[in-house]
Amino acid sequence: MTDFSSNISRRRFGKLALAASSALVTPAIFTRSANAQIKKGDELTVGIWGGAQERITREFIAKPLEEKYGVRINFVLGGTPDRRSRAYAERGRPSFDVIYLNIFESRQAVRDRVTQPASESVPAYEHLYDIARQGGYGVAFNPVTIVYDKTKVEPITSWKDLWRPELRGRIIWPTYPGAQGTAALLMTAKVWGGSETDIDIAFKKIAELKPFPALQGSQDQLFTMFDQKIGDVSIEFGSFTRSYAESRNPNIAIATPEEGQAVAMNVACITEGTPHQKLAEEWVNLHLSEPCQLAYSREIYYSPTVKNITMPDDLREKLIVGEEQVATLVDFDWDVVVKNQSAWTQRFNREITS
Repeated sequence: MTDFSSNISRRRFGKLALAASSALVTPAIFTRSANAQIKKGDELTVGIWGGAQERITREFIAKPLEEKYGVRINFVLGGTPDRRSRAYAERGRPSFDVIYLNIFESRQAVRDRVTQPASESVPAYEHLYDIARQGGYGVAFNPVTIVYDKTKVEPITSWKDLWRPELRGRIIWPTYPGAQGTAALLMTAKVWGGSETDIDIAFKKIAELKPFPALQGSQDQLFTMFDQKIGDVSIEFGSFTRSYAESRNPNIAIATPEEGQAVAMNVACITEGTPHQKLAEEWVNLHLSEPCQLAYSREIYYSPTVKNITMPDDLREKLIVGEEQVATLVDFDWDVVVKNQSAWTQRFNREITS
């Protein structure tokens, strides 16, 4: 991870200190309004994942903003837990102006007044799908689904296909907690008559699939296991799996189950109390623009969260595109999920991994 202090100048720290002291006596709404205009020399601090996402946002967002306004964009790279905990610790006097969170963290952050809800102050808001207006501004769909070796497994068209007798002992199950493990747990509950408020059936049905040849906790682990032929089926982000299939293993297929894929979404969140409200809004608006959305789609197979994108034919079949397909994404009551995560983790370790 990039060191936080290495990305922020002394002048930025001075501004942050001033903003923090002002926030103690000035309501955030007035601070936001007073600092709405963009000034040359302003610095916007963005917390985001590294790799392709950093590279794409530097090219399609940071560079245009710096050239247009004479501002500076500071990146703080790393995982979601680090920036989330920092944002909570700095609530109301943030060093971040924009942070990227996952779908359930972003909704909680709005409720906790750490970040702002989405609004029409970002022009692209009008083009967002409804699900992408919750918890901030959804910038990319990255749903979780079943992935499998099509040379060894008959086509999978339902989540219930995981319980086909011939697949027993061949499924690499995802660990819990984690996006993949959470999706696997919740979709199991859903297709077998339960829900996030009635999770018992999920644990029972997952236990029926044991023994697992292995458990996977990341894409890298899973893809190595596929390479080593440890198992033939798992549950993973479709986007990462497609990149893996095209670059390393053309035998891997991404299922489109009849019950839908579990929604996952990257969300751009403007912090409460940011002294650079207008610049932060422009950042988000550029992220939702067609050039940036298409770069995400073409380079890492993330699906667009806005409706006004002209998607090339060669990409359309590989993504979630249009109202009809977006409507098939399965969302959940994330308040319930978060509340029960600790208890479910203990139960997963006791009933599934043991």
